Amino acid sequence: MREVRNINVEEFNYELPDDRIAKFPLPQRDQSKLLIYKNREITESVFNHIDTFIPENSLFVFNNTKVIQARMIFHKATGAIIEIFCLEPENPADYAQAFIQNRSCTWICLVGNLKRWKSGKLFKQLQGTLCTVEKQESYGETHLIRFEWDNPDWCFADILEKCGELPIPPYLNRKTEESDKETYQTIYSKIKGSVAAPTAGLHFTEKVFVSLKKKCIHLEELTLHVGAGTFKPVKSKTLAEHEMHSECFSVKKSTIEKLQAKTGMVFAVGTTSVRTLESLYYIGLLLENNPDAAIEELCVSQWMPYSIENEKRTVKQSLQNILDYMEREKLETLTAYTQILIVPGYTFKIVNGMITNFHQPKSTLLLLISAFVDGDWHEIYEYALAHDFRFLSYGDSSLLYRK
Repeated sequence: MREVRNINVEEFNYELPDDRIAKFPLPQRDQSKLLIYKNREITESVFNHIDTFIPENSLFVFNNTKVIQARMIFHKATGAIIEIFCLEPENPADYAQAFIQNRSCTWICLVGNLKRWKSGKLFKQLQGTLCTVEKQESYGETHLIRFEWDNPDWCFADILEKCGELPIPPYLNRKTEESDKETYQTIYSKIKGSVAAPTAGLHFTEKVFVSLKKKCIHLEELTLHVGAGTFKPVKSKTLAEHEMHSECFSVKKSTIEKLQAKTGMVFAVGTTSVRTLESLYYIGLLLENNPDAAIEELCVSQWMPYSIENEKRTVKQSLQNILDYMEREKLETLTAYTQILIVPGYTFKIVNGMITNFHQPKSTLLLLISAFVDGDWHEIYEYALAHDFRFLSYGDSSLLYRK
């Protein structure tokens, strides 16, 4: 593990000109360029032809999370603007329950212009409804914010819908536009909870899904709510000082059964799906050592993959541990947390192919890509830059195969 901790982050830096960052999506999602990396060779195509590069009977796994309008603007009596960015619910902690709360709820948030908000409540009138926010406890960069409103017919989802703004990535350097409400969501988004889109999925259209199904490619979904940490660059010189963000994920029993049956043929759509699927292996190991673990104990820490001495359990055995646990606990859906850090030195267990966009320099996502392609990220990104690929969230896509 020492070698992983000592990885020099500067080695994952590259020059990304601002004009290569896609500020807006293409008019047609599936017309984006597609880079294919397979057997250390790079070719390119158009995304709506992706089915031609996937073997029959493969399994595609998508993240069906939906981006919430998590950014809210309040004004103090002095005129100072205070921005509140909802990260995850605290009371109640369950996302589904938090969105249906009436009158009040508490969220962990980022606060912009914090120095101008020392104490007291902030108020906002929303179509005759008074919304109040109060800062309670602080945890480093995040703060516990209590929301209250006086309309019993509104739930917190209504508050976000009427008061919130869709949080497009900060590196776009522009304000959210009305069109982003549609274009910054995948067409299969269902479960509210993310503050950033799983952008690899933005390229999919109904036409693409039809072509995949014609080739007998199986489609499964999971849910991982993407946190603001996805935009957080690694600022430390080495990984040892970097703390990976934790995210909540949910996977259905039927999906785990399909993963078990399709071992060796699993394609993850996006890095969030990769992180979730790889975390399942380690959840299975946790359950092998502690079969009666409580749900809150099912959490993969960032260094766990590098500190376990014995990883001899096969993927099928590890997934079976989860299925046995779900059977005993009468669970149809597994909910757990992951802080997994996938970097060079990591051994992939479940994912064989990945669809992903092009990521920021010195980001944990780029390190994940490097681990997946065994260090060939330089060649892939140099090709993309030389062949006019568009980068980051609204940019073009790639299909990467493990060696």
